[in-house]
Amino acid sequence: MLRRTLLAASASDRMRQMVVSAPYTRDVVARYVAGEDAAAAVEATRRLQASGLAVSLDYLGEDTTSQDHATAVAAEYVALLGRLEAGGLSQDGGAEVSVKPTALGLHLPEHGEKTAAANIERICVAARAAGTTVTVDMEDHTHVEATLRIVRELRGDYPDLGCVIQSQLRRSAADCRALASAGSRVRLCKGAYDPPPEAAFASRAEVDRSYARCLRILMAGAGYPMLATHDPRLIRIIAAQAVLTGRGNAGFEYQMLYGIRPAEQLRLAATGAKVRVYVPYGSDWYGYLVRRLAERPANLAFFLRSLASRR
Repeated sequence: MLRRTLLAASASDRMRQMVVSAPYTRDVVARYVAGEDAAAAVEATRRLQASGLAVSLDYLGEDTTSQDHATAVAAEYVALLGRLEAGGLSQDGGAEVSVKPTALGLHLPEHGEKTAAANIERICVAARAAGTTVTVDMEDHTHVEATLRIVRELRGDYPDLGCVIQSQLRRSAADCRALASAGSRVRLCKGAYDPPPEAAFASRAEVDRSYARCLRILMAGAGYPMLATHDPRLIRIIAAQAVLTGRGNAGFEYQMLYGIRPAEQLRLAATGAKVRVYVPYGSDWYGYLVRRLAERPANLAFFLRSLASRR
């Protein structure tokens, strides 16, 4: 119930205004969001790489309904990739970017899918020049088919284009089987949206079991799994699967969110595993933050304690 309430709040303009205008909110947000501009994102990337961590950068924003705004988002990513290359941060995929199709035009009333694909391709061109990769985020369950069509279309020219699968969706095991081919990069996460029961598993236990099924499919396949979780039990299963499948540390990576379990990120990296931190930046942080709070009650407790302690 709490999770559903928070996810509803993520779409509420009234709640957005209340949280964004709270006097101490931004100090707390800084734990989860690297900053409001590319300079802050690049600096966070530099710090994380110095600690032995890889990075995936996300320019916050979604549900774009303006052609000009979608073009501007693509331009932001192109400029960011130029900064990463100039700073020596993007080589060999040490810092890549994550993009949301709806931020790049998928919701436009005319030719939205075509526009999103063109903007993602523009970012792929810049990423290739910078020596790195792009991962296409998965959003609401209603966008899965369009997102996978875009990925399939672009992978002909950009075979290292990554995509995301959410274990909360009932279809995800089948999607993982279809995607676990040679050269394919797939990020598996639990999901941070609120799909209807006919499309998704309802309980946390079912979502976890689905995650375990999907990770086994990906680890047994020929692609490159990117396993996004903070769950200690699932991390143990991933480590066991790496041994069973003979992948070793080079054949997959862990992914975790900026500001969540940073000590565990460093512990895993110290074992020789590749750990990539998902680093969001930008001023449109409200929806992202509330979904992070919905994922784990501990995140909400931390947020509320932080606000109370600063009054």
